Amino acid sequence: MRGERERAGLFFAALSALLGAFVPGLAKLITGRGDALFIAAATNACAALAAALLLGSRGELARLVARPTLGLLLAIGALGTAGAQLCFYLGASRTSAIVATLCLQIEPAYALLLTWLVLGHRPTRRRTGATALLLAGIGLALGDGSWQGGSGVWFLLATPLCWQLSHLIVLRRLDGVPAMVLTGARYVYGGAILVLLWALAGGATSAPAGDALRRLLPLVIVQGAVLTFGGTLLWYQAIARLDLTRATAIVVPLIPVLSLAASFLLVGEVATPRQLLGMALTAGGIAAFVTGPQAQRIDGK
Repeated sequence: MRGERERAGLFFAALSALLGAFVPGLAKLITGRGDALFIAAATNACAALAAALLLGSRGELARLVARPTLGLLLAIGALGTAGAQLCFYLGASRTSAIVATLCLQIEPAYALLLTWLVLGHRPTRRRTGATALLLAGIGLALGDGSWQGGSGVWFLLATPLCWQLSHLIVLRRLDGVPAMVLTGARYVYGGAILVLLWALAGGATSAPAGDALRRLLPLVIVQGAVLTFGGTLLWYQAIARLDLTRATAIVVPLIPVLSLAASFLLVGEVATPRQLLGMALTAGGIAAFVTGPQAQRIDGK
């Protein structure tokens, strides 16, 4: 039974990575055609609509406002969607798709540190070494001058921290809440926050008009409803079956390998030799994590 559960977790993690590989390239494409805050609000409004429709069809929409979990669901929406997506699109609009992908690879380091401090998962030598390898790959790849992206790089580096903080809330306080409800909360509440921020910042004045808007909307819908919402639902299915650090280390470093093709297809970007070598180091980190055992609590539980 445990083996089947783990295999299912690996399968969901791989699918999540496949969808995630297309996110940076499409983000770069659409932020080139519209204001970053508008893009963040619009894509997540699409994700929210998809989530609400699916929850409604399952008779679970009311669970989003259930009193015992309402505050926590609002918190994961604010962190995991509003904060993370705003940082991501602000960063993507200021850098290349490949740099955006590389910056997000810092997430396993956040996961290793936070799960140790908060969940008591002692970092093994293997996982510590794997994380060091991942960080070396990021540093090597961005050492070619990509740091000149300035604030864009820092926004992107902050994005995975928002994700990890929201995951910790789920694991510590929302254990047993179905993945579909968690995903719905992420986008219904997070999307609402982003739409409110967009409205307060000027609303329609920052949106493309006419034919430009009509050409942009299909891409926004795919990014929001398919890649973003679908990818998050698959992610929650994965972390329900694997420990957080392992799931992160499978999904996050695998994405840049797959995103090379996606970024080339969507925006014509080609990685430099230095970036390719950095991605190869992250692949080494993947192997170290995937072949290692599940994390254990410091108290042995």
